[in-house]
Amino acid sequence: MGQMLSELLSLPFPRNCIPMSNEVILHGHYINNIKRDKTIVLWRDGRDVIISWYFHSLFYNNIRNKVLVDEVRSKLKFSDCDNLSSNLVDFIEYSFTKQKHPSFSWTMFVDRWYSDDAICHMKYEDLRSNAIIELSRVVEHLSGRVLPNSIIEKVVDKFSFESQSGRKPGNEKKNSFMRKGVVGDWRNQFDLEARKAFDFYAGDSLIKLGYECDHDWVECD
Repeated sequence: MGQMLSELLSLPFPRNCIPMSNEVILHGHYINNIKRDKTIVLWRDGRDVIISWYFHSLFYNNIRNKVLVDEVRSKLKFSDCDNLSSNLVDFIEYSFTKQKHPSFSWTMFVDRWYSDDAICHMKYEDLRSNAIIELSRVVEHLSGRVLPNSIIEKVVDKFSFESQSGRKPGNEKKNSFMRKGVVGDWRNQFDLEARKAFDFYAGDSLIKLGYECDHDWVECD
């Protein structure tokens, strides 16, 4: 999203470094932000978040995550990080109760931002299925401009998962930050115990964001 907004608004996107100009697209995971009227929060199903976070925390990738991986591997001491099904419950518990980087959990992030009407909210799932509509809405929120759909469509194509990674969505590469590029992969990874663990820590947050209506999803196939 940051890359696409940078292109559409003609603003720098100094990813993972300190911005050197007044107006930029600044990406990050923040629990607080002063200029809330210029903030976009991109939500994602927390169950997909935890799967993505597992791989980012336990596998070295191409965006210099070595310090994080060394720390998490040292603390969790998994004998086989590839065995996600055996490790997932412990990783869920760690992520919601013990992790230090970041110093807040997904549920804390939800509680901080989900009801803030001064910011612009977007769901990752909507961005994937209706990118033109969602980006048009965000651009108008940030700049007051209404861009032609044809311009937005070109930018969406340029920064699609397939264009950026050289792989089709679903073609997994564990040592890439752009690992898999799919929605709903948690269904392939969560067993009943993982469902129960995630629901214990974050079930209410899933309901807040509209990803579930109640807690019945835990027992559903």
